[in-house]
Amino acid sequence: MPEKINILQKITEGIVETVPSFYATIAYEDIFITQLTMHKESEREDMNKIKIAFFDAKDYDRNSFIEAGKDSEFEITYFETRLSSDTVMLAEGHDIVCVFVNDDINREVIDKLCETGIRLIALRCAGYNNVDIEYAYEKIHVVRVPAYSPYAVAEHAIAMLLTSIRRIHKAYIRTRDFNFSLSGMTGFDLHGKTVGVVGTGKIGRILIDICHGFGMNVIAYDKFPASDVDAEYVPLEELFERSDIISLHCPLNDESRHMINAESIALMKKGVVILNTSRGALIDTEALIEGIKARKIGAACLDVYEEESNIFFHDYSGHIVDDDTLARLISMPNVIVTSHQAFLTKEALSNIADTTLANIREFLAKGYSCNEVCYKCPGVADCGQKHEGKCF
Repeated sequence: MPEKINILQKITEGIVETVPSFYATIAYEDIFITQLTMHKESEREDMNKIKIAFFDAKDYDRNSFIEAGKDSEFEITYFETRLSSDTVMLAEGHDIVCVFVNDDINREVIDKLCETGIRLIALRCAGYNNVDIEYAYEKIHVVRVPAYSPYAVAEHAIAMLLTSIRRIHKAYIRTRDFNFSLSGMTGFDLHGKTVGVVGTGKIGRILIDICHGFGMNVIAYDKFPASDVDAEYVPLEELFERSDIISLHCPLNDESRHMINAESIALMKKGVVILNTSRGALIDTEALIEGIKARKIGAACLDVYEEESNIFFHDYSGHIVDDDTLARLISMPNVIVTSHQAFLTKEALSNIADTTLANIREFLAKGYSCNEVCYKCPGVADCGQKHEGKCF
């Protein structure tokens, strides 16, 4: 027996040529049986894991979910492609799909997900306008991440505002060419200006707090006003008329789509600055361009764009972009466009991963989640219910 153990050790170290063939055969058999047993145990563990099809995956997504899900009960397959009618077949063999803002979960996709046995749509974002919530009702459950890092988004909005009005982006380019002229660099103070905040959820409230720190006057509009918000609520038309700066922090739905349009722009002050870190289709882009050309809109800071789904999150620096509207926007000197990156901080990515996996665990354990998006709930995702039971 000691000789056999010694032979096993030699074989595992790769020293096999000096071992007697009889013992080597026995030793190889033992190693094979041990490895086969371990493989079968691993297969059984994998079979018991919940399989997640993860769409529109980027490196930063993988890193945060791998960290949050290590040694967990989940087996995640990462797909770079977006979820759509053309790619939904990739979800076959999985239990859950995990999606982001530009995945298209329409009726056809929902039907095919149900046919393949998908039990849950897990959004790793707060917005849900890309999901047909009404059609999903009583077919498949949907959960979201309501507040991954409201500070990240609010701070990004202010960063774009300051960059625009103090010409930071222009100064950066000039000084790299050793051009230290101040011509055309005059900005304006935020102190004393009136900011109109559309939407006073978590992000809107944090932006309001930041604006108070600058000494700004804050007015706000929300379909469901909150009593604990430190701002003067006014009708939307009045907000458009009084604001020097307008910041959008509301969900996209049929009512809010193109809330910034030719009619609302006509109500605004000359030189108004518009910030959008929410959803692109809150703004009618053509009307925005016309407002800028007419010198009515002084600046636009956009982290989102209504036709972004096939452009944002991809590198087109070596290609001709066919979207003439976006090209016109980017060419304007008083427009700043970032590629839907307001959420992109280490803290937010960690919170997104943790909350998404927690939503999945809760749903699997209870059949429902506190972060479920349900069509029948008043106000949909912001219904205020405790979700202590199944929505359907």
